[in-house]
Amino acid sequence: MSTFNNPLMLGFDHFDQMLEQLSKSGGEGYPPYNIEQVRQDALRISLAVAGFSEEDMQITLEQNQLIIHGKQREETDRVFLHRGIAARQFKKKFVLAEGIEVTGAEVDNGLLHIDLLLPTPSVNSRQIQITKKSNKKDMKTIDSGELI
Repeated sequence: MSTFNNPLMLGFDHFDQMLEQLSKSGGEGYPPYNIEQVRQDALRISLAVAGFSEEDMQITLEQNQLIIHGKQREETDRVFLHRGIAARQFKKKFVLAEGIEVTGAEVDNGLLHIDLLLPTPSVNSRQIQITKKSNKKDMKTIDSGELI
């Protein structure tokens, strides 16, 4: 039973789905990445993508998932005497909370930087009016002759 199935937590069903997506994405560590808080309302994800060009990578945002996919082209015209740097592909997924915006992405010195803007939390508070239900509408007067 998940924490989000608690009857006191209403409307959090989608968190179970997000946790399931994360568990399926696996814990592969390639490419290595950092997540940095650059301001109070901004984050930056940096992935080490040495050897990948902008054309070799694709960033998509599907619902609440940020997906970074990289695939290098095979160079068949080159002859390697030793190949220690493999041309490998990757797919990295990050689950984003509601309201987070992806503001941009750039490649700099072998690092792919993706900038995120966090939503400003708003405090919503209001009084709910409690009304008394009138029982007189629900009651019906009947004659003694209607009972038989």
